[in-house]
Amino acid sequence: MKIAITGKGGVGKTTLSAGLATLFAAAGTQVVAVDADPDSNLAATLGFPDPEGIAPISEMKDLIAERTGAQPGISGSYFALNPRVDDIPESFCPQVGSIRLLVMGGASRAGGSGCLCPESAFLRSLMAHLIFGRQDVVIMDMEAGVEHLTRGTARGVDVLLVVVEPGERSLETAQRIHRLGADLGLKTVWVVANKVRGEQDRQFILRGLTALEVVAFIPYRNEVMESGMGRGGIAAVLEGPAGEELRKLQARLEREVVGAMEQQL
Repeated sequence: MKIAITGKGGVGKTTLSAGLATLFAAAGTQVVAVDADPDSNLAATLGFPDPEGIAPISEMKDLIAERTGAQPGISGSYFALNPRVDDIPESFCPQVGSIRLLVMGGASRAGGSGCLCPESAFLRSLMAHLIFGRQDVVIMDMEAGVEHLTRGTARGVDVLLVVVEPGERSLETAQRIHRLGADLGLKTVWVVANKVRGEQDRQFILRGLTALEVVAFIPYRNEVMESGMGRGGIAAVLEGPAGEELRKLQARLEREVVGAMEQQL
């Protein structure tokens, strides 16, 4: 199962990504958690040791040069458009328990924007490998959009989860992402409402997103807001009311997304 998680900055994408990754890993599934947002803090939220010391793939200049045949940052040179990337998760990404973490880095923005350079070719090939070439559950914590996905890779994403909070700008971003996802051919786009303080917030979100299906309402709690402020912070989320909603979402993903995949086999 391949899950992409996006939404406006600050709505809780990283908390949701870390929560689902932890739950799937606890169920015995191998997980690749992809930090594809330059402003994300997925390593710390998951409780990885020395999160600041994890090198983003986009900054591994020697590796990119070796695989593409061209030095990153140098224009006008020939380079491989389909470099070897199948060994990257095992060889260059840290692992804790059943979760392997892949930090894309800031240069990954170019991956879906049409930039023809060694970095974009390498990262685009890596994204395609994660989506099509692995049997793990892949959870991608993305920027506020679908910039990392091309028309080709979008076909392999099983579900796009758009995280929103009670606010006009958040809902507008969700609607824009929905349109972009439709243009790329994403078939399943679900909304996860975060920081919900009560029925008024719930109805505000439902009224603003009539064309989208809201599959979870995560209540506002201090432990959710603080989950990214220290190592292992996701544990506090999973132990509280938010954890109950995340478990229901995980069960629905297993039931509907994996169930649909099994029927196609």
